[in-house]
Amino acid sequence: MEISPRYNPATVEDKWYSRWMQNGLFRSVPDEREPYTIVIPPPNVTGVLHMGHVLNNTIQDILVRRARMLGKNACWVPGTDHASIATEARVVAMLREKGIKKSDLTRDEFLKYAWEWKEKYGGIILEQLKKLGCSCDWERTRFTMEKSLSDGVIHVFTDLYNKGYIYRGHRMINWDPSARTALSDEEVNYKEVNSKLYYVKYKIADADEYIIVATTRPETILGDTGLCVNPKDGRYAHLREKSVIVPVVNRKVPVIFDEYVDMEFGTGALKVTPAHDLADYELGKKHKLEIIDILNEDGTLNKFSQFYDGMDRFAARKKIVEDLEKTGQIEKIENFINKVGYSERTDVPIEPRLSLQWFLRMNKLSKPALENILNGNIKLIPGKFINSYRHWMENVHDWCISRQLWWGHRIPAWYCGCEECPDVVIVQQEKPRECPRCKCTKHLRQDEDVLDTWFSSWLWPVSVFDGFKDPGKKDMTYYYPTNDLVTAPEILFFWVARMIMAGYEYLHEKPFSNVYLTGTVRDKQGRKMSKSLGNSPEPLDLINKYGADGVRLGMMLCSPAGNDLLFDESLCEQGRNFCNKIWNAFRLVMSWKKSPHADIAVRKSGKDEIAVIWFESRLNSAIHEINDHFSKFRISDALMSAYKLVWDDFCSVYLEIIKPDRGEVIDEEIYQKTLDFFETQLILLHPFIPFVTEEIWHLISEENRLDSIMQSDWPEPAEYSDEVLSGFEFALQVVSAVRNFRSEKNISSAAPVRLLTPDHKSPILPYADVIKKLCGLSEAAFCADIPDDSSAIVVRSVKLHLLSPESINQQDEKLKVEKELAYTRGFLESVERKLANPKFVQNAAETILEKERKKKSDAEERIKLLEEQLASLG
Repeated sequence: MEISPRYNPATVEDKWYSRWMQNGLFRSVPDEREPYTIVIPPPNVTGVLHMGHVLNNTIQDILVRRARMLGKNACWVPGTDHASIATEARVVAMLREKGIKKSDLTRDEFLKYAWEWKEKYGGIILEQLKKLGCSCDWERTRFTMEKSLSDGVIHVFTDLYNKGYIYRGHRMINWDPSARTALSDEEVNYKEVNSKLYYVKYKIADADEYIIVATTRPETILGDTGLCVNPKDGRYAHLREKSVIVPVVNRKVPVIFDEYVDMEFGTGALKVTPAHDLADYELGKKHKLEIIDILNEDGTLNKFSQFYDGMDRFAARKKIVEDLEKTGQIEKIENFINKVGYSERTDVPIEPRLSLQWFLRMNKLSKPALENILNGNIKLIPGKFINSYRHWMENVHDWCISRQLWWGHRIPAWYCGCEECPDVVIVQQEKPRECPRCKCTKHLRQDEDVLDTWFSSWLWPVSVFDGFKDPGKKDMTYYYPTNDLVTAPEILFFWVARMIMAGYEYLHEKPFSNVYLTGTVRDKQGRKMSKSLGNSPEPLDLINKYGADGVRLGMMLCSPAGNDLLFDESLCEQGRNFCNKIWNAFRLVMSWKKSPHADIAVRKSGKDEIAVIWFESRLNSAIHEINDHFSKFRISDALMSAYKLVWDDFCSVYLEIIKPDRGEVIDEEIYQKTLDFFETQLILLHPFIPFVTEEIWHLISEENRLDSIMQSDWPEPAEYSDEVLSGFEFALQVVSAVRNFRSEKNISSAAPVRLLTPDHKSPILPYADVIKKLCGLSEAAFCADIPDDSSAIVVRSVKLHLLSPESINQQDEKLKVEKELAYTRGFLESVERKLANPKFVQNAAETILEKERKKKSDAEERIKLLEEQLASLG
């Protein structure tokens, strides 16, 4: 069999992904096996692959591939989210390029363009996930606005409305002037920004006196309808039943008194703008102040701003400050750092705005979602997020679920437009035939708004299996609840928590058992990756350069659960190098000649048998370790265990021991055992690096093969011997000491160095041939009469002697031993201090004390040997 001298990821990846798809290896249908289910966090239909997607979907694929190998019926459901705000913005931009304005189109005409855009571009990210190797059941791909899922959304809205959970009302909401829609609290990101604090003079009516008010938003002065001070603030006691004149617009407004005002902030006087600040709105309601909305939907000022009608809000801010300075009404301006809310979708500053919207009451819905996290029925991994989850759930606000857009699930509410019943609201899944009050039919009109995108996403684990359409459907009863959810902490509250609410409200069951929260991908300087910073590499470029396996490995090498990861492209290079290492190890093994006939068997060497016994224990130890890591969702740790097993133990030690000398053949039994070891390691690695493991697995033998390595059974860990592992670890420490000795003394690898021990029971003797092979020694043996010109080394308190034909500088050797002796004495003193500390001895566990006593005796023995060695050097 001819094996390519170089591993070619591009060829291999295209070949195997096509074959996996053709053979339906990702397909899952209900059967008698235990199900294992993951639903993908649906990426936006506008999205393209970024590094966060690479991390999240690599983790999901690792879990799914391993579940298949554990014999479970693994089902990974893919799909995309319709992403109302982002998609509508893309479609509007596309139309603009064609010279078409959204305002010139009817709703149906716009939606026709939107669906055309979705069909053309909406599947890009799913195709990119295939390049990464994601083993989704692509036949199950869902879209949040396909009919079945849309019907589920409308069903839930009408059901919650009928239960009294959904209501319509005027509330202060977050307004996105760019997208021209309301946002929920969770769709607002707060950023620290460098602002200005403007101290503005408000004249007291009918008095020659001013009050200074501090504000960061002078444009909102135009909507002021009151001025508030704390009733305990003696500076303003004389202002009871007084009024002030609002600058610029010269509006007379009352001075009100409320303990809400912080006397220490600014001047202790607060301008009240009920239409443009949540706290001001509550103050306005409490004190019955007028509400004046000065903003248009697009963030420009309206006619109520008088002289600034039509100006952009930030241009108006600048102009108003100039006008106030001209009239001497600016006392001073200070630099100020404050937090400003930005739209999570469009990244523009939001505006608090009083608006008629639809809301979902969260109080009752949130209770089981909190209870089942706190009682461990659903696990957050890592657990550090539980406290913040609890805080959010205990302080949850009603959810603003309406959006002023056309792309999305239109709210199933109808209004009668006749004069007799303008206040009638009819909520039902289909358009009503007539108004229930006046019985007219011609005036019925549907609400113009659509639902928040998350109102469909919170139903995702149910809706992907058509659970609202047919709760008794086999898919629903078999796959739900799902097993694991992999997502980012940023959407823990406005997606994960809400899915839990929906699960308990409609299925009376959790939607998933475990929530694995990934970290944020940052660059090596710790900055969040973004296109604006230019620090976010294109994943497909990385895949083309390093292969999908290299990129997957690179991401996982630096991704502890819940902690941010510092990504460096060199990690992908390390991943590629690991794949090459496996490939080259395979080529090496396949190049060895075996005994051509069973009756002419090659005599097994002692070192080969020792190597097999050791590696079998080491392999089983690693399987236990890897399984333990997976059970605790320490997926990066599981990878590192497999990585070190292959690189450090199999390639660097085992293969080096059994490698036949030039021209020699290898024993058939040892050879077959080596292939078995190789195959087991490929299975352990397959979830992490599926392509190279698939390729090598088929090259090992095509006889009696399954279609894919992913159909192999996950290795069952056998018992292993700690004694074997400990003994061999000692041998490897001797190897390391001998190699260091050669390196420090500049002794060539060809020099016939001998390793001798005067103890015929020395623990190195069982491993003499192994040490001899790994170190290139001419001899490793017992010697009763150690030559005087030998050099001593100490390993685990065992004194050994090296004899080299090349001269060694005795003075340098003496200095080295003196340095090591000084270090060991210092170490012994630190251990003795610890053991002499009554508090430590009293509180430490017996196992800890035993370890410390062992350190003490080992150090004492080592000091004795080093002192003897120093004496022998003269």
